[in-house]
Amino acid sequence: MRQAIVLAAGKGDRFKNGTHQSKLLASVGGTPLLLRTLTAVRQAGILDAHLVLGYDAERVRAWAASHAPDGLHLHFHLNRDWHRENGLSVLTARPGVDHQPFALLMGDHLFETRVLRRLLRTPREAGEVLLGIDRQPSDPSIAAEATRVRLRDGRVIAIGKGLDPYDALDTGLFVCHASVFEALEESCADGDTTLSGGIERLAARGLVRGVDIDRARWCDVDTLADLERAEQLVAGASHARASHA
Repeated sequence: MRQAIVLAAGKGDRFKNGTHQSKLLASVGGTPLLLRTLTAVRQAGILDAHLVLGYDAERVRAWAASHAPDGLHLHFHLNRDWHRENGLSVLTARPGVDHQPFALLMGDHLFETRVLRRLLRTPREAGEVLLGIDRQPSDPSIAAEATRVRLRDGRVIAIGKGLDPYDALDTGLFVCHASVFEALEESCADGDTTLSGGIERLAARGLVRGVDIDRARWCDVDTLADLERAEQLVAGASHARASHA
């Protein structure tokens, strides 16, 4: 598997840092969030990244084109309905990856490269989607904002914000088959344009399996408080590397 879709279209209405630029260009530990995502994608062995743009598209495109890691080929897709839910952004990139398996990532999520590598190396059944899940206890404020999943025998049977009871959190890291596009089209036709809406339809067919991230660090950056938490995660990882040097 050598391709990924990276969602980078949203405005981030809750991310109020006094500028009008995309939050994906905000710095985490001195490195823009989007560059951290693209670097992890390349380090995991992916060669082609399909970047879905929307809000602040011209600036994000120009920045990505000039800063992408060596060896990572960028393909740009514009979601003109970026103000709506993220399922539409996934469908926007469909022409570039339709019949090939691909990783699917949220551009505003910070994660460890080893998690993506693990997902890419996990065997899949025909038509199956893999989702990175976090089973570890979470701060209530984080769990309250996160997308949650309910599991049975390792398979996702329900997904959504506010799901209760739940077994794990959705980390926003997927390995997908073209089946996700069909499920998203069905979901959108019924009025649900979220990615979770399409994933829930696949889950009902037994086609979504959770892969535990095994205590790896990750962070969904929606607010300035999340950005501060991301800074702490990066600082903690740097300290751990220095301690083992």
